[in-house]
Amino acid sequence: MRLGGSLEKAIGNKLVIRVLVVDDFAPWRDFVFERLRENHKLRIIGVASDGLEAVLKAQMLQPDLILLDIGLPKLDGIEAARRIRNAAPESKILFLSQGSDLDVARAALSAGAHGYVVKAEAEDGLIGAIAAIMEGKRHVTCGVAGYSNGTILD
Repeated sequence: MRLGGSLEKAIGNKLVIRVLVVDDFAPWRDFVFERLRENHKLRIIGVASDGLEAVLKAQMLQPDLILLDIGLPKLDGIEAARRIRNAAPESKILFLSQGSDLDVARAALSAGAHGYVVKAEAEDGLIGAIAAIMEGKRHVTCGVAGYSNGTILD
């Protein structure tokens, strides 16, 4: 699958978007790896399976994008996002979560995330969400209660 024009536009002159994937469930990480490998402009540079490891790897690797779960061991994703904002301030954070609660999505965005994708919508919505946040927008998928049309927040 080729990247959509919007992702090509979003990354501009960058050769690749360097991605850190953070999730404690190996089969989900495998799914994300496969989705990202379909796109030659997205390169996975690291993986973490808990929140503390995510903060350390974000600081060390300074990725362009961090795909972050909320329900993580040792340090939940929302607190990890707060710490990542200090450790890697230029990194964009996109939450990938099973939860579709509006309050959780708001808490994630308040913690410094640029977007929130419900995992059930990731197959069709992940690349578009990445494009939106790489363009500087905030994106919430339509699976979040209260965002029935997949509103992109500005």
